[in-house]
Amino acid sequence: MIRNLQQLVLTGTLVIVGVSGLSACAPLLVGGAVVTGVMATDRRTTGSQVEDEGLEIKVGMAIRQELGNSVHLNVTSFNKRVLLSGEVRTQALKERAEKLAQSQENVVDIINDLAVTLPSSLSQRSKDIIITGQVKAAFLDAKDLQVNTIKVLTERGIVYLMGRVTAREAKRATDVARGINGVSKVVRVFEEISEAELQRLSRPTMSK
Repeated sequence: MIRNLQQLVLTGTLVIVGVSGLSACAPLLVGGAVVTGVMATDRRTTGSQVEDEGLEIKVGMAIRQELGNSVHLNVTSFNKRVLLSGEVRTQALKERAEKLAQSQENVVDIINDLAVTLPSSLSQRSKDIIITGQVKAAFLDAKDLQVNTIKVLTERGIVYLMGRVTAREAKRATDVARGINGVSKVVRVFEEISEAELQRLSRPTMSK
């Protein structure tokens, strides 16, 4: 069963490469269904998930409207912590992108990992999408990880991991991601929770 799920994830990733314009933020296609960032097993509240998706849109629009083609940008938000990844042509543009992100309402923190370099090639971006799919598939194969609790993004072979996880889960996810072919570095942008908090979050909600 796990092997079949792994194959579905990888197949869906390859479909995305062909039809999504090579966007690293594309949704994952699994078994004919589109799986978005809002998942039932996400450890954020529903309100936080919706707010993060709104921040990704607002921050991305603000930066792209001003900087245009001088930036290849991905914006990922988790509990109002915003990760900027991709490439910009100058250090001044990197700093400006951060200020534009900080100016958006409800942003509490910026992790600015924009690289000052030429934009990555389409070939590199397609490889990054495949790596992201492989990392997610490996998380599925790891019985001690919940794939839907961790956001995965890849830029130039650098894998970014975001989510609410325990120290044990953070180490395990990092080790798994590092074992994927083509991964040059793993950057953890985790919000750490205790094992007790994990147990509380894992309890089924009883309906009245």
